[in-house]
Amino acid sequence: MPEASPTPPIDAAPARPWWGPLALAIFVGLVVCTNIAAASWAKLLDQPEQLLALSSRNRYLVLALGADVSTAGYWLIGGTRIAFAFLVCHMIGRAYADTALTWFVKYLGVTQDSLDQFNRIFSRVEWVLIPFFAGSNLVAALSGVHRTPIVRVVALLAVGIVARLALIRWLASVFPSELESLVDWLNRYSWWFFGLSIVVVVLFNVRNFRRGSTR
Repeated sequence: MPEASPTPPIDAAPARPWWGPLALAIFVGLVVCTNIAAASWAKLLDQPEQLLALSSRNRYLVLALGADVSTAGYWLIGGTRIAFAFLVCHMIGRAYADTALTWFVKYLGVTQDSLDQFNRIFSRVEWVLIPFFAGSNLVAALSGVHRTPIVRVVALLAVGIVARLALIRWLASVFPSELESLVDWLNRYSWWFFGLSIVVVVLFNVRNFRRGSTR
């Protein structure tokens, strides 16, 4: 009798793409840059382009406008930083699927309830979630987990980034004197905010690390 061919294991894990570890390494670098921005934003208001290169969260976009960031710096650096982080997280979601989502809960402060809610509705409303949450690492990873076509991701992301930057710039133009006064006040006490920010960043990361190590 001919020998029976071996049966492949049913639960064999899918092979990870070669670029998965590279995407993870880049993401870690982005997290480090975000932490540097969170700790030193008060000292970087006189270098707003550098601040946006480290992190383009909404509050830094607003402060950069108050600090007279250049038009090119605001749109190119700010937009590129948001897009790059989103696409890196998308690739991590593609490479590591649900495993990547557990990292957001364990180490990055995402609650399980938020994750479950986004995961349930993502496929139905991705055309809204991706542009509206263009700065969300979690939504970016979910777009990879759900295998959203990259062309669609890029198109929706571009719409979201342009809309976000335009809205923030318009709001800043409505209250220019108030924003400039805020930046001047922050510059006056920048060393105090610098020290306080370092403490907050350290405590935040220690909390996330301790929570992740117990899960």
